[in-house]
Amino acid sequence: MNTSTTDLAPSLRERVRVFIESVRFERAITTLIVANAITLGLETSPAVVARFGAILHVIDRTVLGVFVVEVLSRFFAYRRRFFRDQWRVFDFLIVGIALMPASGTFSVLRALRVLRVLRLVSLVPSMRGVIGALLTALPGMASIVGLMALVLYVSAVLATNLFGDTAPEFFGDLGASLFTLFQIMTVEGWPDIARPVMAQLPYAWMFFVTYLLIATFMVLNLFIAVVVNAMQSQVTEDLKGEGEAHTRLILDEVRALQREIEALRGPSTS
Repeated sequence: MNTSTTDLAPSLRERVRVFIESVRFERAITTLIVANAITLGLETSPAVVARFGAILHVIDRTVLGVFVVEVLSRFFAYRRRFFRDQWRVFDFLIVGIALMPASGTFSVLRALRVLRVLRLVSLVPSMRGVIGALLTALPGMASIVGLMALVLYVSAVLATNLFGDTAPEFFGDLGASLFTLFQIMTVEGWPDIARPVMAQLPYAWMFFVTYLLIATFMVLNLFIAVVVNAMQSQVTEDLKGEGEAHTRLILDEVRALQREIEALRGPSTS
């Protein structure tokens, strides 16, 4: 009895693993995530809630129950290996947050239910590749952030000294100058800031044009270059991994054929 039970557990675990890794199962979970995202959006409308609130609540609870069963199934199938995959841990945290009480002092957690939509990132390989590329680009982005902060600070000090008396609402102190220059860096309404200053200081255009060229067209493009480079590296690694996996699959098939040939030769030889 104990032997049969021991043999049954690995086979059941393998069946569960094959099922949860199947394409149909992943598509079903993806469909549920999208449906849950739609229902969460509908719940933001008081008119819809007043009419269909009970139905939306049932759908929400049902989808959450499916997610809990899915996570438990993955934990049963992978056991300790469950926590070796960062995306499985990510799904575990998202579902765990959804299970927290959303009443009383924890009512703010009710809004965090929308985080379930982020599970699409762990299910869609292309999205996982983008996130991986962004994480890879973080070290290079940190250096660019430091450079941008340095440019912004130096420019703010210059602007405060040059235009503080002319436009105190924009450059009256260091804090105001930092905020104004950050707005200019986004190229949002910067002529409305520059023209009043240029009306009193005609040569102020030299400062604004130089700052825009350095902060916007150079530093921000460095951000894009780092991210694109990281994404290209990620794609190269993914292609390399797929090639190695394909090679291993071919080798496994060749070994299986060799074993079959040896098995066929055995009786004739004897």
